[in-house]
Amino acid sequence: MIKINIAMAQNFPRESEYSGPPVVCSADYVRLRQYALSDELAEELDRAIVVEREQVPIDVVTMHTRCTYIDQGIGTQREIELVFPDEADPAMGKISVLTPVGSALIGLSVGQEIAWEFPDGSMRRLKVASVTQRAG
Repeated sequence: MIKINIAMAQNFPRESEYSGPPVVCSADYVRLRQYALSDELAEELDRAIVVEREQVPIDVVTMHTRCTYIDQGIGTQREIELVFPDEADPAMGKISVLTPVGSALIGLSVGQEIAWEFPDGSMRRLKVASVTQRAG
């Protein structure tokens, strides 16, 4: 875990090819660490920039945000809401952070992309196209 002030976080590169360290709010970080995590999500959290909720930029995928991402390998676009496992409802577009897509997207900002290995062994490149914060 990397805990720094958001002013420092804004100096990290944000080009689309470099996903950089994910940005995660401290409350979500603590809750996520309580789950039995996949190795991939645990590694993402280990390298995360952890900030207070109000310091997370509005274009970052966090828990309970809606985001649109593009699977660049197959050219599909999908809108999801990233949620905790007990809130997941794929039919409603609520995707658990413990799924491969959820683990890949958390902490990324609009324009960033990440290569992520899926359970079937395929490597997929996901790019965040938009983020909408939950009201309230």
